[in-house]
Amino acid sequence: MSELLQKPHDIKDRSFEFAVSIVTFCQHLDSTPGISRTLANQLLRSGTSIGANIEEAHGGQSKADFTAKMYVACKEARETHFWLRLLSATNIGAKDQLATLTDESNQLVAILTAIVKKSRQ
Repeated sequence: MSELLQKPHDIKDRSFEFAVSIVTFCQHLDSTPGISRTLANQLLRSGTSIGANIEEAHGGQSKADFTAKMYVACKEARETHFWLRLLSATNIGAKDQLATLTDESNQLVAILTAIVKKSRQ
């Protein structure tokens, strides 16, 4: 989690570090069968998809393509935020890690929302 405390300025780097933190967090959840494993799978999919869509956006063929991919990344960040809140509310996972990840997901949503709004101008 220490990577998140340094807050990389580049959205590609920041989303990559977030994905690394999500993978690490989910590895611990996935070791428990049942609900924890199911929720870890959902979180892993949405949490790593943010960075993948940002990478695709930067390789887009047009401004519209860039905007569309960034919008998808923003939606994935919102979904990730939901899963993190659910895990926290149901006491699944380490509270300190959840708090850090939830804060970062909030910040990613805000950044991506601003990028999408600006790119639509």
